[in-house]
Amino acid sequence: MNTTTLARNGVSAEMVDLISRLVDLIPWPERRRAMGDVTLLLLDGKHRVAEDVFGWGRYAVEVGIKEFQTGISCVNDISARLKPKTEEKNPELMSEIRAIMGPHSESEPGLRTALLCANMTAKAVYDALVGKGWTEESLPTVRTISNIMNRQGYRLRTAAKTRVQKKPQKPMQSLENVR
Repeated sequence: MNTTTLARNGVSAEMVDLISRLVDLIPWPERRRAMGDVTLLLLDGKHRVAEDVFGWGRYAVEVGIKEFQTGISCVNDISARLKPKTEEKNPELMSEIRAIMGPHSESEPGLRTALLCANMTAKAVYDALVGKGWTEESLPTVRTISNIMNRQGYRLRTAAKTRVQKKPQKPMQSLENVR
């Protein structure tokens, strides 16, 4: 905590606690603008000191200072930050995986869920795609193919081995009958 900036501006520990609690009550994005206002007024616009004193993120405080000075609110489009899934970028890959997995999958015994049980691993699917003419550079990694298969509902299950049922043994004949 930079006590020189606080002491120079006459900010006590009680005032820091009060300001921190009040700013926490403000909803976003107005909170960011309030952080910028407090930082400009009490901390001489030093966002790093605001991070130490109030515990606010210094990048949020920087944006808040700019918003307070210009009067323009920044819009966060968090949904645009997501990368598209591999099956969205390459739909023909998804159709190829379904064609490969079709004969090797069956519904779960008992039909309790919509998952498909398969006896084929992601590595086997990768090799089958290479065998169908896909180049290794155009294919995603084996781990990504595994993630695609999980998102599509395929689960790796080995086929249960059939057990040979033993014939029930006949009761022992008594020694009297054996003569």
